[in-house]
Order: sequence, then structure tokens, then C-alpha cells
Amino acid sequence: MTIVLKGVSKKVGASTHIDDVTLALERGSLNVLLGATLSGKTSLMRLMAGLDAPTSGRVLVDGTDVTGWPVQRRSVAMVYQQFINYPSLTVYENIASPLRVSGVARSEVDTRVREAAKLLKLEPYLDRKPLNLSGGQQQRTAIARALVKGADLVLLDEPLANLDYKLREELREELPRVFAASGAIFVYATTEPSEALLLGGNTATLFQGRVTQFGPTPQVYRQPRDLVTARVFSDPPLNTLTARKADGTATLSTGGQIPATGPLASVPDGEYIVGFRAHHLTLEPVGTHEITIASNVSVAEITGSESYVHLDAGDHRFVALVPGVRRLEPKLPVTAYLDPRRLFLFDADGRLAATDPAQKAA
Repeated sequence: MTIVLKGVSKKVGASTHIDDVTLALERGSLNVLLGATLSGKTSLMRLMAGLDAPTSGRVLVDGTDVTGWPVQRRSVAMVYQQFINYPSLTVYENIASPLRVSGVARSEVDTRVREAAKLLKLEPYLDRKPLNLSGGQQQRTAIARALVKGADLVLLDEPLANLDYKLREELREELPRVFAASGAIFVYATTEPSEALLLGGNTATLFQGRVTQFGPTPQVYRQPRDLVTARVFSDPPLNTLTARKADGTATLSTGGQIPATGPLASVPDGEYIVGFRAHHLTLEPVGTHEITIASNVSVAEITGSESYVHLDAGDHRFVALVPGVRRLEPKLPVTAYLDPRRLFLFDADGRLAATDPAQKAA
């Protein structure tokens, strides 16, 4: 099965929820929808499922136009962030429920339920009821119920958002294996860039109802085609400053001049937006031709083995992700260092102008 969206838009009154989206999803693929809250992820999933009809554009399944088909005529399963299970039924019966509704033979029901339970590591809990399960086990049950249907399209709308950190990490590690074993098209919505990177597959970045880029997840992360995509795929937020290149040097909005090396060497003279991620900004020298930024500490957040250091540099606010525990007092003067090779350059329209090949492995 393939599902293709061609120029799909969805308007509700004067609001545009989805704006001219074209996507092609292949059988057996994992596709992440990455964007902030209200960026259009759930709206796009509802259009894929047939829960809503697009205002314009078409939805094709294996070349057949299914734009006007209701969800009942489509091979779709959905999992939400809430634990939607039947509290009076055992885990076994929760997983079996869509098969019983479809009139599947009892022997086949048992086989398929136990296969799904094995895949989701639920075999020891089949006789329990949802209220006797942990949050992660309840969400596994909901996912197993979706998988057991054998649907061609499985939609997961932020399915781990309501779990605690440990359970999220556990399921994030397991889900790619589960997806690979299924063979269905999976569409997984998240607000977290780290989750998209962990899941892999393909990622579509969404902003204000538009898909700004779609492709293999590492490629979209390392080679964003525009400033909007780079910002969607950065957490903490992408650091930015401006640079004016002229005669082999670049004047920075943070002050000072540097030789136009790295990506700056490959672009014509002019003004550019410079983007760099938090882990590329350090508090130690990084080598020759480095960019130095005189700053004052705003706050240091200790996360365990790393620290987020928020820096004020004139009118700029930057975030550096540095190793170790850094107890830095507010207003402490520090020098931040940036490798000029670790930059994204965007033109005045926000389109990617250059990045160093080293970014492909960054």
C-alpha cells in the first residue's frame, strides 16, 4: 500500500489548518510528523484516516482516489496519547476487541492476539485489567490493539506524551522494532526533535499547517532546506545571529570580524542569517579561526551529565549545551566559542545558502 496526498488543504472558517501538503508514504515505512503544538499534525492525520475531508486536494491509496471515503472504508488504526482501553476487559480482550467486532474466527483471534502481545511484551499481563497495569503497559495494550487489526495505515498521535520519562525512553527504544516487524505504514506525531531522531525513518517538519521538508530523518536534521525547518528540528531553540560577508571577512551582529571560512567561504558577499545548535556552542576553545562571543551567563540548567547554559550577548540570547555539571552564577562574564564549520547559512528569504559537509555527520 502507498498513500499519497496531493495538494491537500483543510480550512475551517477563516483558519487554514493544512496548507497545500503533498506527501507520498510507502508500505513498511515509519514517518514522523514533527512540529509544535497546533502546527497541523493531528489535522493531517485526520485527513489521512478519512475522519475529515480536505477542502481541496486529493488523497490516493494505491492510486485510487479515496478523498471522499469515510474512515470505515479505509484500513486504518489509530493510537492517541490518552490510554484508551476498556477498563472492564482484560488485556487479552482489549487487544481482541476489534477482531471480535469484525467476526474473525476464534482460533485466528487467539493467534493474532498472542502475536501482538509477544511483539509488545505483554504476554505476562494478558489476564490483567488496565487499571492493574502501569502507564507504559496500558499504552502498549492500546498499540497492540491497533496492530492486531492488520491495518495498512497506523496513526500514532503523540502516543508517549502522557508517560513518565522512564516509560517514554523504554517505549521509544522498542517502537522501531515493533514498526519494522509490522509492514504497515506508520505515521507518528511528536513535538520532540529528539524523539524523531531516535525513531529514525522519515520526518516531515510542520509549521503553520505546511510541510516544510520531508525526507530521511538524519538528512532533514543535518541538511534543513530553510530556517523554518532548522528551527522546527532544534531543541533547545536554534541559535541565530547575522553576518555580513565582504572581501573575505565576515562582520558578526555579536561584534567583531572573522575570516570567511567554512560555509562563509562558499557564498557571495552579502548578509546572512547564521544558525547553530546548542551542542555546537562551547565554553572552551575549539581550534583555529573559531568564533568568540563575549557573553554573560543568564542561567545554567543542570540536566545530569550535561548543562544548558543560557547566555546573553548584547541583544542576543544563546543556549550552549556543555558537558558536565556547570554551576555558573547569573551575570558571570564568559567567552563562548563556535567552530565556523558548524554553521547553517540562510539568505534573506530564510533559504539554506550553505553548510559545511561536516554537518552531514554532526
